[in-house]
Amino acid sequence: MFCVKVNTAMVNRNAHQLGTDMSSLCFSYDGLCLASRGCDDTLKLWDMRKMKSPLHVAGNLENVFPMTDCLFSPDDKLIVTGTSVRRGEGVGQLLFFDRDTFSVVTEMDVAENASVVRCVWHPKLNQIMVGTADGNAKVYYDPDLSHRGAKLCVVKTKLKRAQIQFLADDPIITPHALPMFKEERLKSTKKIKEKARADPIKSHRPDMPFHGAGAGGRLGSSGGTLASYISKKYALQRPIESSLDPREAIIRHAKEAEENPMWTTAYHKTQPKAVFQQIEEDKEGEEEPLPPWKKKKL
Repeated sequence: MFCVKVNTAMVNRNAHQLGTDMSSLCFSYDGLCLASRGCDDTLKLWDMRKMKSPLHVAGNLENVFPMTDCLFSPDDKLIVTGTSVRRGEGVGQLLFFDRDTFSVVTEMDVAENASVVRCVWHPKLNQIMVGTADGNAKVYYDPDLSHRGAKLCVVKTKLKRAQIQFLADDPIITPHALPMFKEERLKSTKKIKEKARADPIKSHRPDMPFHGAGAGGRLGSSGGTLASYISKKYALQRPIESSLDPREAIIRHAKEAEENPMWTTAYHKTQPKAVFQQIEEDKEGEEEPLPPWKKKKL
C-alpha cells in the first residue's frame, strides 16, 4: 500500500449554490477548461488558469439526480449535458452548448417523461451513449462520421430463411381407371382407423403365441428344452390316478425299474451295491452319552 500526499492547488468553495450537490466534473481534451454540472440547475465552464469566476454559465437546466453527466465533444468544440423532468411533466433532453459562446447548438429529445442521467461520447467510435431514468439505454451515431460500434448491428442484414420444398404425398384419384388400378377411397376417418387397426404394422400388434415346433428363431409355447419334451412326451401321456397314493405309484415300478432299467442300462453290470449302516438296538438301561458341550468340566 502506498500513501501519497496531495496538496490542493486550486479551491473554489462557491462554484455552485451552497447546500447542493455537484453531479459531474469534466476536463477538456486540451486540459485548459473544466465543465461542472450542479444540482442547482446550472452548467458552468471554468478556465483552469483563472478559477475565481466561471467563463460561462447556463441556467434553468433542471437536475434532480446527483450523477447527471456533462462532457466535452472529441473535438473540444461542444459541451453536452442532460436535463431532468418530473414524473409526467415533460421530455428529457440532451443539450449541446458551443464552447466559445455557450449558446445552445442542438436540443435533442431523448425520452418522454424520463430524465437523461448518464451520457458518454466515445472519441474513437464517435457515438453518444445515453442512459435514462426509466432504465433504457440509447446510442446515437452519424452514418458518415461514426465508425463501427452500433453501425455493425444496424448494417447487418437479416438472414433469409431457406424455403423448404416438399412434394405432397396425396393420392391420385382416377374414377375412370380400370378396377385393377383403382385405389380405395375412404370417406370417413372411422374407416381409416379401422383399416389401420387391421394392419399389424401400423397398429404395432405384438407377435401372436407360437404353437408347435420352433421355427424362425422362435420356440414353441411348450418350450424347447429336453425337460419340457420329456414331461410332455412321457409324464403327460401317463397321468397318475387321483385315487392312488403318489408314493405307492412310484414304489410299484421299483421292481420293474431294477430288473429292466431304461436310463442306467450302460451301468447295469458295473453299478455298485448300496451299503447302508446298520443301527443296533440300544441296550436297556444304558443312558445315551452326553455331547461334549454338555459334559461337566473337571
